[in-house]
Amino acid sequence: MIPIVPITKDKHMSGEAQQGANGAAANGAKKPGRSAVEGIKENSRALRGTIGEELQKDSDHFGEQDKQLLKFHGTYQQEDRDARKARRGEGLGKHYMFMVRCKIPGGRVTAEQYLALDKLADVYGNGTLRFTSRQGIQFHGVLKTHLKDTIAGINATLLTTLGACGDVERNVMCCPAPLHHDGVRNEMQATARRLALHLAPRSGAYHEIWLNGQPVTHLSQHQGKTALGGTGETPVGGEEEPIYGKVYLPRKFKTGLALPEDNCIDVYGQDLGLLAIVENGKIAGYNLLVGGSMGMTHGNHNTFPMLAKPICFVPAVDIIEAVEAVVRLFRDHGNRADRKRARIKYVVHDWGVEKFREVLAGYLGGMPAQPGPVSISGFHLHLGWHPQGDGKWFYGLSVENGRVKDIGSFRLRSGLRAIVERFQPELRLTGMQDVLLCNLDGNALPILERMLDEYGITRPDHISRVRQYSMSCPAIPTCGLAISEAERALPSILDELEVLLRDLGLERETLGVRMTGCPNGCVRPYQSDIGIVGRSGDKYVLYVGGRVHGDRMNFQLKDLVPRDEIVSTLDPLLRHYKEERRPGESFGEYCHRLGPDHARALLPTAAAVL
Repeated sequence: MIPIVPITKDKHMSGEAQQGANGAAANGAKKPGRSAVEGIKENSRALRGTIGEELQKDSDHFGEQDKQLLKFHGTYQQEDRDARKARRGEGLGKHYMFMVRCKIPGGRVTAEQYLALDKLADVYGNGTLRFTSRQGIQFHGVLKTHLKDTIAGINATLLTTLGACGDVERNVMCCPAPLHHDGVRNEMQATARRLALHLAPRSGAYHEIWLNGQPVTHLSQHQGKTALGGTGETPVGGEEEPIYGKVYLPRKFKTGLALPEDNCIDVYGQDLGLLAIVENGKIAGYNLLVGGSMGMTHGNHNTFPMLAKPICFVPAVDIIEAVEAVVRLFRDHGNRADRKRARIKYVVHDWGVEKFREVLAGYLGGMPAQPGPVSISGFHLHLGWHPQGDGKWFYGLSVENGRVKDIGSFRLRSGLRAIVERFQPELRLTGMQDVLLCNLDGNALPILERMLDEYGITRPDHISRVRQYSMSCPAIPTCGLAISEAERALPSILDELEVLLRDLGLERETLGVRMTGCPNGCVRPYQSDIGIVGRSGDKYVLYVGGRVHGDRMNFQLKDLVPRDEIVSTLDPLLRHYKEERRPGESFGEYCHRLGPDHARALLPTAAAVL
């Protein structure tokens, strides 16, 4: 196996990182050259802060320092922004609430787990669940008085929230398709779970605060079935953090595993992408792709989205040690002064690939092999009815923007609950916010489709392709970072776009639209055919030129586009695409071939983009 050379002054961090941590001022005060968050982490008592004490108080929110630490425990303090204006008029302050996120490696949950989470959404949340673009499940609208009960309830299902947010390894993504014709996807899923356990925080604070000090044994059996989604993601720990040290990572770190023929998790958009290389039906190893990240800040040219760069090839047997080496490198060399520039992509960008390889070699104990000659050739949504290769079937259900809710005759949440109760499937969440219902008998399809019709749930084959390949972040009213609408705005934009595509005879073309309420890019809009990014209130930045495969960045087409002019702005470009496209060329590929200047010249006003 790859040896990891201890190049740090202690077993936690480099001399540089140790010096900065030791010098952090008490009470989270900012030390010159280090952000205030670094001080909060260093003085947090292994992520405890005063969270436990604040939970006992009759208040509706936490202070700033605990607000930062709560992220490591899997929850964000937010406010109901819809209520802001009315509350101000009544002389009231903010209506605080919390988002709670489950960390589910590979997106796998049992029927029992899903049904338990569904109940929690009614008891403590806002009556909806949300499937995320990283294969997790989120609760929204949780009040502080219910926060502990919600997190404890999630742990009772043998799932966890630990590390779902914060400056640590986030949820490890993996192709969720239960295809058993070979062992490749099963091996990738197992590796994702091993990585999640290996990189989970070890602090005992999580159990003390949320579980009254009682560890949950996630390696146990749950009602006769293995807890697939939660196996070992909440390790029982003490005070030592053998990988992260006292100050954890400079920022979040996201990992995903994919196949060249099926990049359904956007491997190039990960801080660390593991692209499997299969030989003779087995995974020989992985190309390590480092530095993918979609976050940026409007007007700050030192920040930008970036695709991960191929760094090296690692044999499959050495992958855990290699991933840890990359995490340690980021821990020691990431930017701890400017959080806007603290992702590992900036280390790769500033150093270049060759220097990154050379430094990584010190953590690996030798220069790694060059990456293998593979490229992305496919992207599958896994929707509809498919054989698993083991005598069972799975059904991929499209969930618009990941929101599981009942509204009028559309009763997705009730219908999904009834389907899970009847068939007891394993559920697997996708990176496109959809869900696969797995391990179904071959005769289940007609019953399943009748149930979908009964609950007003549109079957995947009746949904337009542009809607199938599109997604958005929650944005307003829950996300404090959002500057524009996304989840509530995208459906009407797609309605208008569907009409235009039908009129042009382009409705069968594969075209993805991704919309975010801010430039942080949570649903990876900078990789898509069309990216719509919140800019200011009702105005957006419009991007084109990416593609569904996720292996190319798009470019800025026009800034400050009003929401009701988004489709009309794209109209002439789509009309030229219809007439000028090459055989098999997607809309994003066509825009890429045109280039920014030519594409902008086709716009109604031919406005220059700053």
